[in-house]
Amino acid sequence: MRRIDLVRGDITALVVDAVVNAANGRMRGGGGVDGAIHRAGGPAILEDCVRRFPRGLATGDAGWTTAGDLPARWVIHTVGPDHAAGQRDRSLLVSCYRRSLEVADRLGARSVAFPLISGGVYGWPRDDAVAAQVDTVARYGPGPERVLLVAFDDEIARLQRPRLRAIEEE
Repeated sequence: MRRIDLVRGDITALVVDAVVNAANGRMRGGGGVDGAIHRAGGPAILEDCVRRFPRGLATGDAGWTTAGDLPARWVIHTVGPDHAAGQRDRSLLVSCYRRSLEVADRLGARSVAFPLISGGVYGWPRDDAVAAQVDTVARYGPGPERVLLVAFDDEIARLQRPRLRAIEEE
């Protein structure tokens, strides 16, 4: 059975096999989690993004690169839907988590850390973003033995706890 832990902190500092990056479609770095991962991981991540994703990555899809200077081995990049720009198809948000777990499984990652995808600057309503995150990660079949759901603020952590508890009680 997969172990899911809630963590309040900096995803770039976690010692896991893979960290998930909430990337933009261009795959050239950006703000929020994406910018933090690129800054902490150094230029090797961007170089690998350019090489592996010359045309970017589609919304809802995922792919991997080196983790550069991060304590993780890989970065799994996924492009969440931009709710604020009108991308409101929830299946794309769910796909981000599912596809990231598929990539982690192919890589043989035993541990992976997820940020809340699309719940920041992309404006997805946080309660629904957390529901998509927790439900998808908890119900996905194969994949990593340990998943960390990383909250960068208290509001996200406050929403994650009861959702995870409800899933565990099912």
